[in-house]
Amino acid sequence: MSIFKNLSISFFFFATLFITFAHAARFNRTNNCPYVVWAAAVPSGGRQLNSKESWPFDVNAGTIGGRVWARTGCVFDGSGHGSCQTGDCGGLLQCQAYGAPLNTLAKFALNQYLNLDFYDISLVDGFNAPMNFIPTSNGCTKGITCTADISGQCPAELNSPSGYCNNPCTVFKIDEYCCNSGNCGPTTFSEFFKNLCPDAYSYPKDDATSTFTCNGGTNYNVVFCLSSSSFLSYNMHITSS
Repeated sequence: MSIFKNLSISFFFFATLFITFAHAARFNRTNNCPYVVWAAAVPSGGRQLNSKESWPFDVNAGTIGGRVWARTGCVFDGSGHGSCQTGDCGGLLQCQAYGAPLNTLAKFALNQYLNLDFYDISLVDGFNAPMNFIPTSNGCTKGITCTADISGQCPAELNSPSGYCNNPCTVFKIDEYCCNSGNCGPTTFSEFFKNLCPDAYSYPKDDATSTFTCNGGTNYNVVFCLSSSSFLSYNMHITSS
């Protein structure tokens, strides 16, 4: 028994050592929208991004539960306290926790099973910004995207006062949509999101068509919007709400 115990300890040690010395992943967030967003990430915090601005940051190998999202309609004072219309993270410019729905999410876990990165775009918390999530190194080429005008086509039941598209869990607060029991399937609302953004999570159990992998050590871009001209109508919809 002691031999197996020692082997287990050795395996754990070398696995931990491997993750410790694996290279951090570089994430670059770019605001390609024709309006200001307040980029947020766990880990790393948050900052204002004017149109065409970028913000690079490094994420340690082995990170799980990572998220990147855009916040809109924010006002902060000189100490970094305030609030956002969407994606707010406890009233802080420098996020220390996940943002509140509604928000389009880029999610990731680095150097996991078989030293793979797992990444996805999720609409489970609603939609507040078009998004691309793109690997940029290591020979990984599967970029995922959700750039449809979801807010402009949002079902009436999910329309939010901010003009963006809410998620059904927040609106109805029932297990069919929230999946708190871990036992749920697609719904009419999830199919609406899936039809417009086939690569994105549309409900909590939408794993089969919505999770993607790259080899550990890959770098990524998270881009809000594609171009100013592509989303002129989207911006007009939001600003007129």
